[in-house]
Order: sequence, then C-alpha cells, then structure tokens
Amino acid sequence: MSTTPEVGTVPDVRTAPVVRRARVVVRGVVQGVGFRPYVYGLATELRLAGHVTNTGDGVLVEVEGASETVERFCARVAPDAPPLAMVESVEATDLPPTGVSGFTIVPSRTTGAVRTLVAPDTATCADCLAELADPADRRHRHPFITCTHCGPRFTIVTGLPYDREHTTMAGFPLCPQCTREYHDPVDRRFHAQPVACPSCGPRLGLRVGHGDSPGGDPVEAARALLAAGAILAVKGVGGYHLACDATNPRAVAELRRRKARGDKPFALMAGDVTDVEHLVRLGPVERELLTGRVRPVVLMRRRTGVRHTPPVLAEAVAPGSPDLGVMLPYTPVHHLLFASEEAPRLLVMTSGNLSGEPIVTDDGEALERLAGLADAWLTHDRPIHVPCDDSVVRVCDGEPLVLRRSRGYAPLPVTLPVPVSPALAVGGDLKNVFCLGQGDKAWLSAHIGDMDDLATQHAFDRAERQLESITGVRPALLVTDTHPAYRSGAWARRHAGGRAVVPVQHHHAHVAAVMAEHGLEADSRVIGVAFDGTGHGDDGAVWGGEFLVAGYDGFRRFAHLAYVPLPGGDAAVRRPYRMALAHLHAAGLPPGPDLPCVAACPADELPLLRRQLERSLNCVPTSSMGRLFDAVSSLAGVCHRVGYEAQAAIELEGAAVSAGGFEERDPRYDFRLAGVEPVTADPGPLFAAVADDVRAGVPVAVIAVRFHLAVARLVRAVCALAREATGLRTVALSGGVFANALLSSACARGLRADGFTVLRHHAVPPNDGGLALGQLVVAARAADRR
Repeated sequence: MSTTPEVGTVPDVRTAPVVRRARVVVRGVVQGVGFRPYVYGLATELRLAGHVTNTGDGVLVEVEGASETVERFCARVAPDAPPLAMVESVEATDLPPTGVSGFTIVPSRTTGAVRTLVAPDTATCADCLAELADPADRRHRHPFITCTHCGPRFTIVTGLPYDREHTTMAGFPLCPQCTREYHDPVDRRFHAQPVACPSCGPRLGLRVGHGDSPGGDPVEAARALLAAGAILAVKGVGGYHLACDATNPRAVAELRRRKARGDKPFALMAGDVTDVEHLVRLGPVERELLTGRVRPVVLMRRRTGVRHTPPVLAEAVAPGSPDLGVMLPYTPVHHLLFASEEAPRLLVMTSGNLSGEPIVTDDGEALERLAGLADAWLTHDRPIHVPCDDSVVRVCDGEPLVLRRSRGYAPLPVTLPVPVSPALAVGGDLKNVFCLGQGDKAWLSAHIGDMDDLATQHAFDRAERQLESITGVRPALLVTDTHPAYRSGAWARRHAGGRAVVPVQHHHAHVAAVMAEHGLEADSRVIGVAFDGTGHGDDGAVWGGEFLVAGYDGFRRFAHLAYVPLPGGDAAVRRPYRMALAHLHAAGLPPGPDLPCVAACPADELPLLRRQLERSLNCVPTSSMGRLFDAVSSLAGVCHRVGYEAQAAIELEGAAVSAGGFEERDPRYDFRLAGVEPVTADPGPLFAAVADDVRAGVPVAVIAVRFHLAVARLVRAVCALAREATGLRTVALSGGVFANALLSSACARGLRADGFTVLRHHAVPPNDGGLALGQLVVAARAADRR
C-alpha cells in the first residue's frame, strides 16, 4: 500500500507544544499575606511545574510548562493576588527547561539584601469571625484566631523573610491539627505564620489589682469588670489600651484623672456601626473606613440633640470637641468583649500610657507603668515586637485624610517621584514619625509620639533599628529639622557616626511632603501654604503662617502673617489668653476688662504681661497661624488654657461647626496686606472686628465662622498675588492647621473657583507626622546636586 498522500490532502502533523521555564520575581507586600499558597494554587490550576519561595527580595517563582500557559501565569499572578497583597512588580526571565514535574513550596532563602515589604496588621476577616462565633468550630471563642487574610503582621515580625521563626509566634509550636492546616495547600491557613488554636496558641489571662487571675473565662470576667465601672488594661496587637464603659460618667472621669488627660478627647470603640449612628454623621466613606481591613479611629462630626438617645455617651469622653473618634473591633479579643448582651456597647479605648509617654507593649512594664491607671489587666503571652498605636483618619470633602499613620498603614511605603540615596529623616519633636528612604521608596515609621519624654526617645531608637532591619535600608545620610533644640535632631547628631547630617527648614519640608505624596516631578514648583503652630524660621523667628514658592530644590518666602510677640514662649502656647493679649498689643487695641481674654488673665499676671509686651522681654516674634487661632479662641471666650495640643483651635472650629452653616463674608474680618516680597498679612483689622463683635454680644459661633472665612479669603488673595508674580497655578496646603476640615474645605473650594489646582494630604498626615517625608526628598535632592 502506498503511503504517499493523495493530491490535495494535508498530512496530519502533530507538533509538541513549546516548553518554557521562567523565573518570576514578584515584589511588593507579598509575604505574610498568603501569596505562596496562592501561587501554588494558580500553578497547580494551570498544570505548571516548578516551585515558589520567599526571599529577601520578595517571592521567587520558577514555573515550567507550555509557553502560552507560562504567559498566562505571569499575566494573572498580580491581578488575582490575595486580598492583603500589594504587588508592585512582576519580573520574568527565561531559564532552560529541566523537565521537572510537580509544583512545590520550598523553604525561604535568606541570602542577599532584604528588599521585600512587610504587611501591616489587619482586622480579623469575616471567615475567622464566623469560626469565632461557631460553637461547632474548634476555634470557637479562640482569642487569637487568624488566617492568611487577617491578623497581626508588622507588630510580630522579628526578621525576614517572613516565616514563623521570624515572628513572635516562634515560641508556640504547632499542634498536629494546626500543622496539617499549615501544610495543606487548599487550606485558608496554609503557611499562615500566626496560625494557632486553643491547644497550641497564646493564652489569654486576667489579672485583677495586685492579685492573681480570678480563674474562669478571662473575657467574661473582663466584661463584668467593665460593666461594673472598672478601668481595664487590654493588650492588643500593637500595645495596651485602657478601656472603660463610655456610658459610665464616673468611670470616664476617673480614667481621665488617672491618665492626666486634661480635656483631650478619648477614642471610642463601638460593638457595631449601629451603636454610633445616632451620635455621629456617618457617610459612606466613614462607614467604609470603620468596617474595612484597617479599622482606624475615624473622626466624625457629632450629631446634636442626641443627649438622651441610648446608649448615652458620658460628657467627659470628648468635652468641647466637634468630633467623636470611633473605631470598631479589629482583634478577636475586641470582638469577644462585645459578644454579650450584658457587655457595654461603647468603650473608651485609649492608648495604655500616661499622657506624653509611648504606648506600653511589654507585659511586665504594663503591670508596673499602668499600676496607677488600671484596675485589671486582660493580657496574653504573645510578645509585641513593634509598638503600633491606632491610626486616626477623618473624611474631608469626601476623601480620607490620615491624621496619624500607624496601625494598618505602617510600614507600607510611599512611592517617591524622585529617587533617593539611602537616607534617614528623623522628623520633628511633636507627633514624631521618622522616614527611611532608598530608590523610589520611603518607609514612614508608625507614630512614635512627642520627643520630650525619655521613654519616647528610647522607643524612637528601637523603632528605627527595627525598620532598618525589615527594609534593608542602611542610611548614609541623616536629615533633621533646622530647629537647633529639637531632640530628634540631637538624636541624629549623636548617631551620625561620620555620616552627613542635613537640616531642612520646617515649612519647606511640609510643602515638599504634600508634593511627594502627589508624585510631583523633580523640577516641579508650587505655591505652598504651610500653616501650623511652631516652626523654626530662617531669621530665628517662630514661623507658622507661611506662603512659599517652593520645589524640592529650595523655596523662597513669598508672604507670611505679620509678626506678633510670643510672650514667654511655651507659656503662651499653654495659655491662649496670652496670645490674645499679644495680638491686641500688636494691633494697638486696648485690653479692656470687658474682653474675655483679659478677664481670664490672673490679676497679678496682667500688669507683668503688659510690661513684657511693651519692652519685648522674652518675646520671640512669631508668624504662627496656629497661635492666631489660639488668640481668636481666647478673645471670643472659647478657650483660655489648653490641656492638649491645639485644644483652643479645635474648640474654635467646634464653635464654627455649631453655627450649622457658613454666612456671607463680613468685610470687617480682613487681613491688611502690605509690602513687597515677602508680603506681610497683618491680622490687626480682623482682631479689631472680633473684639467689636465680642463687645456687641455677637454669638461665638458667628464669630468663629467669620474668622474661618477670613482665613480662607486670605489664602485666596495671597495665592492670587503669587500666581501673578510667578505664573504658578498649583497650590499645596500643608501643616497641622489643615487638619481643620472646615478651613481646609473652604480654602480648597475657593482656590479651585479661582482656577488653581489644589494639592492636599490624604495618605500622609498634614501635621508633623508627615514632616519626615518632606525632609527626605528635600535632602536627597540636595545630596544629588552636591
């Protein structure tokens, strides 16, 4: 028989598919989030051979199979990633095929420099909560339930790659059942490093007073104590909280007294969103923040007329504040505390420390340092390696504004628009946050606190070493504020070890921070409006009401508030009536006894203060917008003495909010612009108008609204002058004063109406918690030029 095909037929030629092997490096937040199990499942689904492992650079995958299938794997590995993963790059290179079969997870490789990103701590997921509440589940009511989609990460990491032996769970050997889950590729806890159960995990315990545990269920006993009015120290993922029933006036007042809190508002934890809907104005963005994975403290405007709507909040929770700070449970322990009809539905949940000290994380230290604060301790034996306070967020014009960037956000990096050499920016002394940077990444630390406390400085030292260890950044350059007396700067000089220490002006750093957050390119320039309380000026004065023409490479001072004396330095900050009297003096207005700020000044202090102002004794000049807010607050009779930072300004904003809406501008409330660059904005006319209205009995709420509108008009007027002089049409708003949502919104609305592009902070705080980011990019550019 002939084997020759007939004419016109096509021979049946079957060709084997082209085999390809690729090494795929996935970078980003890809460790501790279930990424290796996900890769295993994806490769198995596509019938690819190879392996996956953690490295110091991210996740390394080698896949082998049909070329088009390998291509599909590379295309899907980022879009289909687990919910907590943040893939930054996928880099594939071809290798010679080996003919291997099967796909495996291999032990982590620790050679080379560490370049991967650690995931933040994340709220307990819905699947774990369902198991927590299921009596038939072996983890029913287990206080440490977690999986690859939720739970502690950053606060338990002791090294990289992210494996159990590099976490504080290393001391808890897995039981046989947890071991099976940990090694089962189809299980939700496959390679979940914090996995545990009641048989092998950490233990929860309750200690009352100086005695031993009373026995029984620690959570039930803790709930009973809270319901009875006790103050409880509760160990969370990033430190201890102090908790009490927020509807019990006696308990709240006692916690405020013990903690030396002054009138600073407490944060609340509510069992559910429904428990606070009657207390705050809850929009869709606020609801999403409250119920999402991060679960920060969300500042929301208070509702009026709900005094007797249950649950009734104790007045002492947030006296004088227009907002309430609310968060929902984010750990299994929190959920268990609310899992009873007898449990309080609203708890004060404030950081476990004395005011001004860092949050307590060590168990022995908690028993010692919180001994005068707590009646009992609900604690556990899983160590906290990295302290991490709760983050604080508010919503401004429908967008989140982070005011404290800590739990749930740290240590996620900020992508930089300009490359930087390895550097450490140490931030400021208030709300300290430092920043490590290299290449196109900047890692902001969790919130450290105010550096005037020795314990906070030690916490800074520990946190800096830890962040270096997990980022692999070895800074060759240190960056500080120009203030010669900042403790953060002193730390940098002590630890320089021959490295260069570069100072960056405070308000330049604020403007550069908002530029960097928005990804402005290296040669960009903006009109920067930097309003805050205190910043060291180039002329030795205290700046804080600044209009800068600025880029990363430098700035010039286009305009500022006219100088007024700061009588007694910090004494004037603590006593706003002093700032009111200083502004009256600067405006040439008589300090009549009918003005609230004069009445608030002690009789024996008033003549001394007058002489001090007349002779300019111990009176540093200041252009601070924050101090102007203080002065108007006291002149209007709102706040004369402060117990916490920005109290007078916050209560003045609260008075404006209570007016229920903005009225038309009052032309008497105005600033007098004078001179050539730098232009000065004299608040004298405005101050005279406020004094006249106070004497005329105009309601405080109306005065507060008129003042806010006047400041917003000033911003529009000066920015218009700056545009005329420079041609710039982008305005960057930064500084702690812009945490005031009322002012920020009014400024942005007006500027946009004038044709400006407006940049405001969202992911990085406008206050000094974002300062280090600006320091880093300014100093890095200067180093590049050198």
